[in-house]
Amino acid sequence: MSCSTAKSCEDCSCDDNGPQPIDIEDAVKQLNELKQRNTELEAKLDALHLSKEQESRTRKNVKSKYRSSAWFDARDDPEMNANYIERYLNYGLTREELQSGKPMIGIVQTGSDLSPCNRHHIELAKRVREGIRTAGGIAFEFPLHPIQETSRRPTAALDRNLAYLALVEVLTGYFLDGVVLLTGCDKTTPACLMAAATVNMPAICLNVGPMLNGHSRGELAGSGTIVWKGRELRLKGVIDEHEMIDYISQGTPSVGHCNTMGTASTMNALAEALGMALPGSAAIPAAYRCRSQCAYETGKRIVEMVEEDLKPSDIMTRAAFENAIVANAAIGGSSNAPIHINAIAKHMGVDLSMEDWDIHGYHIPLLVNVMPSGEYLCEEYYRAGGLPAVEAELLDQGKLRGNALTANGKTIAENVCDKHSWDRRVIRPYHDPLMHDAGFMHLTGNLFDSAIMKTCCISESFRKRFLSDPKDLNAFAGPVAVFDGPEDYHQRLATAPIDDRTILVMRNVGPLGYPGAAEVVNMCPPGHLLQKGVGGLFCIGDGRQSGTSGSPSILHASPEAAAGGNLAVLKDGDQLRIDLLKRRVDILVDETELARRWKESPGAGHVELESATPWQEIFRQETGQLSGGMVLRKATKYQRLAQKEVPRHNH
Repeated sequence: MSCSTAKSCEDCSCDDNGPQPIDIEDAVKQLNELKQRNTELEAKLDALHLSKEQESRTRKNVKSKYRSSAWFDARDDPEMNANYIERYLNYGLTREELQSGKPMIGIVQTGSDLSPCNRHHIELAKRVREGIRTAGGIAFEFPLHPIQETSRRPTAALDRNLAYLALVEVLTGYFLDGVVLLTGCDKTTPACLMAAATVNMPAICLNVGPMLNGHSRGELAGSGTIVWKGRELRLKGVIDEHEMIDYISQGTPSVGHCNTMGTASTMNALAEALGMALPGSAAIPAAYRCRSQCAYETGKRIVEMVEEDLKPSDIMTRAAFENAIVANAAIGGSSNAPIHINAIAKHMGVDLSMEDWDIHGYHIPLLVNVMPSGEYLCEEYYRAGGLPAVEAELLDQGKLRGNALTANGKTIAENVCDKHSWDRRVIRPYHDPLMHDAGFMHLTGNLFDSAIMKTCCISESFRKRFLSDPKDLNAFAGPVAVFDGPEDYHQRLATAPIDDRTILVMRNVGPLGYPGAAEVVNMCPPGHLLQKGVGGLFCIGDGRQSGTSGSPSILHASPEAAAGGNLAVLKDGDQLRIDLLKRRVDILVDETELARRWKESPGAGHVELESATPWQEIFRQETGQLSGGMVLRKATKYQRLAQKEVPRHNH
């Protein structure tokens, strides 16, 4: 033990074995040695850590799960690697970015000066880029073949398949790992989704959003629907042609696609219903700040989808397509929807037919009170809750497949549960709808093998005039007036045998006859009938009808006249019977007489049209009928392309 008597250890001479006085210089020396040793050890640890990071990075590049590494980290061929990289440095990208192992994300730009409905995407794409960058991706924006419904001649339907082909080539042939599909006007949405289905790389939709509300004379004016009103006012002599232009233009007051439940709003809602867009995104008006915020979130989400390897085949299942059919009926969707949804399903490898629209959709009630089937426009629809509020009603009744996966990684049920609307003027409760049984009827008969009728457009006055005979409910028979395309219709309209019981027939306006299947079945009765208050007749055609029309026409008759359907031998005055209960439309002409007509004139009723461009000729040779989605027949065998071998080098 230590000395107990010493006041201080200084100069102590005791023989005790306790602690001895310490030389301060030795202590400092030892401390410095320890510090030096610590520094050396930290340096070794840092070096080891860096070495592991480099090893991990190298290993990641060698075994990358991203397609882009085959272009920008092609170690088996350094010369090709340099070839792929060098030009992308020219606008500011760096080797660090291109070889970072980060996902390369495409942005399909559908907005241009030729496409006013989608032009706002020029601005929205900037926010998509920022979202991609925030989430750790590298963005590459590129154009899609323009598609503008209101100005393309002879019809924008020609461009859907052309844009599809081009997009498949881009997504397959370039270094993209995922893609944001900027959609909007009618055909851009299906074209993009068809390509996404074929290639099957992670993909997500962002539509441009509907226009703000239009107003005319203190009333809501909906884009598209106001066109038919303007035409009627001019035919009645209420306004002249100059006033008609101003009148119709009042329905389109801002950037965005149609503000009615036309084909644009329908197809973007169905992209969301399929799970290919963020929940609640489809109805946001183009001019709202929420639209730009949604663009940012969409950019972030696609990077996550690439990291999760969440592909269209994981989302667009049979359950998803059934959900889209149900949603379409509830929102009062466009009659063009079956063409496009069936086409997407074919490219996805999902078995879907026109009969499915009747089976799964017909008995769904109309819940959305938006033009053309209702009173309001898409601004009110968005504020009332949009598609999630509609789906919440459908989910409660067991009408949706709630386990269907969506782009945000959650199921439909998780996304829409308890999202019911607060505004029951615009989105009605399931048991208090605007109309029961509001889906499409699928019709057959001896006039055609397949056609559809949008039942939510059947007004009370129309039903009373044509479908209320107590001895023959929901059926009607009458003579036809047959027209070979819109030119013939306008030329003969004033002299054709038309009265308030005539069935108007428009043929040679299908995929082959027009070509491209035009929106020309919206046939107004002549002026003298309009003046008598006859605002609508039964119309049948082998073409399409604008989604903004309120006419309950029978559309998409397949096979069309140009493909050998019996529409080709129909004559003025022939009697047709339409039976909605039996789902049939029949020519009340003896089969022997029909056979005689075909024998005497195999091409009867068909106006031969020469193809005006190379694509029109290819389209006519390769495209199927409307009942099958109007797809290119040879294209549907190409599926899951992103899961196949990366294309061979280009040099």
